[in-house]
Amino acid sequence: MDLEAARKALVQESRELLSEMEAALLRMEKDGFDDESVHAVFRAAHTIKGSVGLFGLEHVVKFTHALESILDEIRSGKIRTDTGMISLFLECGDHLQDLVGGIESQTPETDAQVAEGERLIGLLKALRPGQSRSLVAPDPITLDAQEIDPGPDGVAGNAWHISLRLAPDVLKAGMDPLSFFRYLASMGEILGIEVLDDRLPPVDRMDPEELYLGFELQFQSDVSRKAIEDVFEFVAEGSKIRILPPHSRIQEYKALIEALPESPRRLGEILVAIGALTEKELDRVLELQMAKPDKPVIGSLLVEEEIVPPVVVAAALHKQKGTRERSIQENRVVKVDARKLDALIDLVGELVIANAAAKIAAAAERAKRSEEAIETLTVLVENIRDAALGMRMVPIGEVFHRFPRLVRDLASELGKNVELVIHGAETELDKSMVERIADPLTHMVRNALDHAIEPEDVRVASGKPARGTLEFNAYHETGSIVIEVSDDGKGIDRERVLARAVERGIVAPGQELTDREIHNLIFEPGFSTAEAITNLSGRGVGMDVVKRSIEALRGEIEIESREGSGTVFRLRLPLTLAIIDGFLVGVGGRSFVVPMDLVKECADLVVSSIHGDLVVLRGESLPFIRLRDLFRISGSPPERESLVVVQYGQNRIGLVVDHLAGELQAVIKPMGLVFRELKAISGTTILGNGSVALILDVPHLSQVVSSRSLAA
Repeated sequence: MDLEAARKALVQESRELLSEMEAALLRMEKDGFDDESVHAVFRAAHTIKGSVGLFGLEHVVKFTHALESILDEIRSGKIRTDTGMISLFLECGDHLQDLVGGIESQTPETDAQVAEGERLIGLLKALRPGQSRSLVAPDPITLDAQEIDPGPDGVAGNAWHISLRLAPDVLKAGMDPLSFFRYLASMGEILGIEVLDDRLPPVDRMDPEELYLGFELQFQSDVSRKAIEDVFEFVAEGSKIRILPPHSRIQEYKALIEALPESPRRLGEILVAIGALTEKELDRVLELQMAKPDKPVIGSLLVEEEIVPPVVVAAALHKQKGTRERSIQENRVVKVDARKLDALIDLVGELVIANAAAKIAAAAERAKRSEEAIETLTVLVENIRDAALGMRMVPIGEVFHRFPRLVRDLASELGKNVELVIHGAETELDKSMVERIADPLTHMVRNALDHAIEPEDVRVASGKPARGTLEFNAYHETGSIVIEVSDDGKGIDRERVLARAVERGIVAPGQELTDREIHNLIFEPGFSTAEAITNLSGRGVGMDVVKRSIEALRGEIEIESREGSGTVFRLRLPLTLAIIDGFLVGVGGRSFVVPMDLVKECADLVVSSIHGDLVVLRGESLPFIRLRDLFRISGSPPERESLVVVQYGQNRIGLVVDHLAGELQAVIKPMGLVFRELKAISGTTILGNGSVALILDVPHLSQVVSSRSLAA
């Protein structure tokens, strides 16, 4: 395995686990400690410890082991829990995020990180001791040393015995057996280890990437059997791993010897050499082995010899089956580097353009069979396009789930009581969009917490619940994704915003503005109504950045606010920035593309139905704009013009064009820096004949045309 690829996988997995840990901790803070959440936090810490241990990152292992130990004592009820612990565990998660960042950048642990780790470990240790309060039921298939009554047939050794016959291909998978032993040593002391080389072939037949060695270990520790099993969970499949607790019965060692491929006498001598058995105990094992040479050694032997109860064996088998089923399910998911997906989309885009060119060429030559073949190819290209774009679609919850912690911390800093409610986290959009909306949403959340949601006493005095609510909601609407960020705060003070705009010269004194126009003033650069500058806001930097960021994604943002009741910021964004279904229209020899999802209908433009900037269509007035006038295209329009009706959000407008050219797949090419401020155009695409068509920015056009109509 490529070490660099393995390191990237480690970083990605660790961050996913830390995100799950944080979510579980926030659930516990809200709903109280419960079995599932405590287990989730423990599993995350334990898995990270196991993963980093394979890479020899001892400083991360040390810290996660300290955290895991405390969580284990909470699980077993040895430490009394309270919500004050949550902040400490969240700090531990932040420290682990910092350490994972060091793994990603391949930088050593800094002095500041060492000091922070020691501080947190000290705080974790200070949680001991406490009044015992059982939080979770004991694991019925975990057999610890203290649970074993050796009886008269128990061996004298007071250490764990671990027998390892790892899968031959572990080296090919990038696993180093020594890393497991180092990890094990961090949990206790390895008293003895013996390497078995019986399976080594002659040198000329030896595969340097195959593991032929076996290992027998004596391990001294007070950890549970489950903890030891988890050390080897990454290599469990295909390996033979047997763990015997201290003072195990003679029959267990007999079963061990019978199950291993080496000769009983040789194994017995090794067990004596490392202190697992005495000579007398070995003789007893061999006597039992000779007495029952054909006895099976799994399941039935353990039950028959009363080593473990039948219910425990059944539970173990059931759990093992569940683990394998989960492993099979997880193997169905393949993680792919985002750059490879981007490269695939680029290739699909070129394929779409080439297919369009082939379609035009076949039509020009009037080759019937070629046209039929091209039609079949077109369907396949569309399917490939949809499949490729589908691979880039991810749930918006990837962004939403970053905010519970931010809301918690900011609300605490401001002394406010705020709950974050999330709806529509499963709504999907392009991964590139997900990555680029995080910052705008962060600005909006900070403003909502600082400006909009009132302190508890103010809310109660105004008849509101003491706890404020910030809500995220996402859903699909007419080929777009809508993201709403709403709060139940004091709303936007219309008069105050207008007064500040007049003061800054943005609005003339006495000028009449609609509510929408007043609300949009907060997007002006440097605009702020804050009385004082704080760590969060007041400098007028934020909402103008939000608007520019959303517009850069070919989207729009609108505001609904009721003074005293709250505010809703509504973002509308395209589902993808790569390839879209478009509708091609022409004006004076120029080609334009309208996103197909926004096209409602097409009709002939009847001159007699035009009244100023409105056209009457089936008895309803519709604002419209001529693309010829908008883009100042010279020449005279044809006698018969066409009307394309488009709708974006609640705005419905008409676009007057010379002719309709039909549907196409448009590969979106971004505009150059020179045209970045150009309105009404969101991008370009290459047509099958090699010419360039402009993709219309329908959100901008609908806003301009609707505003003009209202003003009239």
